[in-house]
Amino acid sequence: MERVSAFDEPLKKLLGGATAKVMAEHLDLHTVGDLLHHYPRRYEERGRLTALTELPLDEHVTVVAQVADARVMMFNNGRGKRLEVTLTDGSGRLQLVFFGHGVHKPHKELLPGRRAMFAGKVSVFNRKMQLAHPTYQLLDAHDEGEATEAVDAFAGQLLPIYPACKQLDSWRIAKAVDTVLPSAQEAVDPLPPSLRDGRGLVPLPEALVRIHRPQTKADIAAARDRLRWDEAFVLQVALARRRFADTQLPAAARAAVPGGMLDAFDATLPFTLTDGQLKVTEEIFGDLATEHPMHRLLQGEVGSGKTLVALRAMLRVVDAGGQAAMLAPTEVLAQQHHRSVTEMMGELAEGGMLGGSDKGTKVVLLTGSMGTAARRQALLDLVTGEAGIVIGTHALIEDKVKFHDLGLVVVDEQHRFGVEQRDALRSKGKQPPHLLVMTATPIPRTVAMTVFGDLETSVLDQLPAGRSPIASHVVPAKDKPHFLSRAWERVREEVENGHQAYVVCPRIGDDDEAPEKKGKPAAGEDAEKRPPLAVTEIAEQLAKGPLAGLRIEILHGRMQPDDKDDVMRRFAAGQVDVLVATTVIEVGVNVPNATAMVIMDADRFGVSQLHQLRGRVGRGSAPGLCLLVSEAHEASPARARLSAVAATLDGFELSRIDLEQRREGDVLGQAQSGVRSSLRVLSVIDDEEVIAAAREEAVRVVAGDPSLERLPELRTALDALLDKDREEYLDKG
Repeated sequence: MERVSAFDEPLKKLLGGATAKVMAEHLDLHTVGDLLHHYPRRYEERGRLTALTELPLDEHVTVVAQVADARVMMFNNGRGKRLEVTLTDGSGRLQLVFFGHGVHKPHKELLPGRRAMFAGKVSVFNRKMQLAHPTYQLLDAHDEGEATEAVDAFAGQLLPIYPACKQLDSWRIAKAVDTVLPSAQEAVDPLPPSLRDGRGLVPLPEALVRIHRPQTKADIAAARDRLRWDEAFVLQVALARRRFADTQLPAAARAAVPGGMLDAFDATLPFTLTDGQLKVTEEIFGDLATEHPMHRLLQGEVGSGKTLVALRAMLRVVDAGGQAAMLAPTEVLAQQHHRSVTEMMGELAEGGMLGGSDKGTKVVLLTGSMGTAARRQALLDLVTGEAGIVIGTHALIEDKVKFHDLGLVVVDEQHRFGVEQRDALRSKGKQPPHLLVMTATPIPRTVAMTVFGDLETSVLDQLPAGRSPIASHVVPAKDKPHFLSRAWERVREEVENGHQAYVVCPRIGDDDEAPEKKGKPAAGEDAEKRPPLAVTEIAEQLAKGPLAGLRIEILHGRMQPDDKDDVMRRFAAGQVDVLVATTVIEVGVNVPNATAMVIMDADRFGVSQLHQLRGRVGRGSAPGLCLLVSEAHEASPARARLSAVAATLDGFELSRIDLEQRREGDVLGQAQSGVRSSLRVLSVIDDEEVIAAAREEAVRVVAGDPSLERLPELRTALDALLDKDREEYLDKG
């Protein structure tokens, strides 16, 4: 293991305490390996030589010229010092300026008559072209050839620009990298030699040198290709090993039971299943019939009928003598799932004993805020097997919860549950239960491979018959205030036609310190000038103004669970016309009579969030309307984002746009564990081919050598990746 040690050296041993402290605190860099994997963000070209008469404004240039004169000027009553140097190259003149402490060295070196090469960014001051604080190299070589060589080397150099912080700028990071770069030779190469040679990738030590100190653009490309493969491959091996380990686990096969509850349930369905639902069901039932635990991700647009597919899988497991648990991210959702499942099952949900198809089974709810008596009864029903189906929040994961025979776990909205929570629930079965994860957030294929790479994927992409189209429009409140007035008229019209509406705001109000998922305007936009609109304020304005006389209620995450449930129940029952809410309604709220939604400050929400919210309307037979209200400027990226949402109802198309517009780290970070933080050069959007190829290679390697005995370097890289991962789990703990 000696070979790894150079990478594990703490930076303070090599760089000195002060620099190492800043790197640790502000850039999360602690060891030589961390710094070597801190790659340049881009490269500045000093550029070929430019004649002084042809200098482009605001660009980086390199010029060779002679000093015509140099003089120090005082300002601020002698407290400030400025060195002004005039250059000439025979074609024109250019001014250089140096300030403060930067005056001393150039004042001694840049004497009239001396020739030098200067690099910097061209600006204008007092209608004259100038370079402020340029870097320079003196060229007083006797040999003209030597001087030409020096000019070529200097001008052609690619200067790495590092991700930096206020306390440590890029050039100081570059100097630190120079200090540790020799250690790159000791890099342990995780790629199997056959893979590396087969794909023509450069060795890792060489890739590290080339990415930090490239001689040419081809160096950068070769280094990035190689490092991209490292990241994709190591991650895919971690996921492939997880999948492989899962296939080695035993599980109880849950085969079909003719004449059971599932058949009785299907007989009561008032509609036929879509082709998509049938195809996905076949995949799920196929998995349930095997003696290894199913691990499947079910992706489906809002309203594509995922809950029905999941319920049929749960009934199949109950028929076969097992129990099924459905895990929802919030109490409101758990209660709602419980309501819709019991309604769909009818008298089958009022059963006595498990598996008694004539009587059905008990469907219990388990959440953190239940009363003691109800909770005790629910726990008892689970341990005796009286309840075949339980629906709850992560209260289900607690130690006190015991099952008679847990056969299937259904997780709703995956990105809110980490891997470790899934594992905790899985450990409740006598043998590992089957696992079905549902998400309404469409996930591009590459992200699915990277984030949910330990799951097989099924996609429901047909909407059931009877779902209505949703029309979406952007309402530019600032440029066209009358559009906003018209939006409120439209809401009133919907209510007069017997329908209901949502109004969504990014903030709760009352100066809430922790706004629920408060959307952030995109960088460089000025929407920050006022706080985001709040539920409490908007509700009051609407009640006094454009929606006066309508029944308006509010809903947000800081309300008591009982109050929340009460409001939701009354809204579902049609006793509330307009519900003003935060994003608590984003997932799973099902009110078919709600046809209109107005999203205030829509530019503060992400693309997929807007798509999720919009899916709450048009769930019945009447068409839906979604109005995206924004004060963002017409030419801003925020408005472009809103126009994209208004233009398509295709969630997969939107998820791609979303990924391209946000740092993908956000998308991945929401999704699961800390592994993703290791992606530095791999782009989940652009590198689809690399990720798919890496997955294939990883599957092959793991199938042939599951414990990686023959690939100790790969094991080392994997341990480094997963250690970091575990730390992040603990931090999130």
